[in-house]
Amino acid sequence: MRYMFEQWYKRYFSNEESIYLVIYVVLSFAVLFFLGHLLTPLFVALILAYLMQGGVVSLKQRNMPHIAAVAVVYAVFIGIVLAIMFVLLPLAWSQLLRFVEEQLPELLSRSQEVSTSLSVKYPNYFSEAQAAAISLGLKARVAEWGQKLLSLSINGLPNLIGIMIFVVLVPVLVFFFLKDRDYLVGGVLKMLPARRPIINQVWVEMNRQMANYVRGKAFEIIIVGSVTFICFTFLKLKYAALLSLMVGLSVLIPFIGAAVATVPVAIVAYFQMGWGSDFITVIVVYSIIQAIDGNILVPLLFSEAVNLHPVAIILAVLVFGGLWGVWGVFFAIPLATLVKALWVSWPTHGAA
Repeated sequence: MRYMFEQWYKRYFSNEESIYLVIYVVLSFAVLFFLGHLLTPLFVALILAYLMQGGVVSLKQRNMPHIAAVAVVYAVFIGIVLAIMFVLLPLAWSQLLRFVEEQLPELLSRSQEVSTSLSVKYPNYFSEAQAAAISLGLKARVAEWGQKLLSLSINGLPNLIGIMIFVVLVPVLVFFFLKDRDYLVGGVLKMLPARRPIINQVWVEMNRQMANYVRGKAFEIIIVGSVTFICFTFLKLKYAALLSLMVGLSVLIPFIGAAVATVPVAIVAYFQMGWGSDFITVIVVYSIIQAIDGNILVPLLFSEAVNLHPVAIILAVLVFGGLWGVWGVFFAIPLATLVKALWVSWPTHGAA
């Protein structure tokens, strides 16, 4: 057993750089796992700055000074943030409240009618007592949803200061990350060994994949959400802003998000339009949007496709989503790519 362990150690850890890789990976995951909730503003700012770095580089290539390029990109960023804060989110929140007030009681009423009709049509399978139990259960669930929504609104008031600190702190951090990028990156590089061919190889691969994925996914959310909002508004579907926000964010979860987002769209369309041609039109338009997203938009945005098996992608979504919630889902594919890059590039005794 000792001999086998020694051979395994010599094969995978004989190269000095492999020790550094283990230390960096373990420390990074430990920081994310134990301090992720405290450092969320820092991580969000890093992600946003990374998204905008391409714009800064593009402007500098057109002979614009660094500080001027940062100022232009940052001004666009602030404009988008203000639009989201004062236009999109209030509109989506108001539509969510209106949905709870208008549609949930109607949903309860329809469900009671269905349960009663089942007890009449199929008395051998659904008795009146069972139908009454189903109705009571639905009433309790609707009341529970309403209380949760109300408690969310009330309990959110004491956290208003924390939210405002987050809103102010993230833009400030983004500005300094953009302005002092070279200085900050240089400081990180000083902590790495002088000779680092494997680390450089992994970084180049991850930088390429991360840039392609994060920027592409951000554009995909914006495009899918905007097109969905325009189409739903044109079709006069209620809660267009809320549903469009949900559909846009659904692209974060590969394979599953689109299917999950279909349910609220179909429910709202059914309760508003019934089983008619208008309902079919909404579903067809929504299906066309999903088809264009999957077959045209995704290949166009993700020109450098992530070469991962679908099972690996689903596993990454489950694991990293379970560890870090929404951000884990968002970065599941890049993190899985990092694991693959480390696996492929890991120095062995034969390669040392």
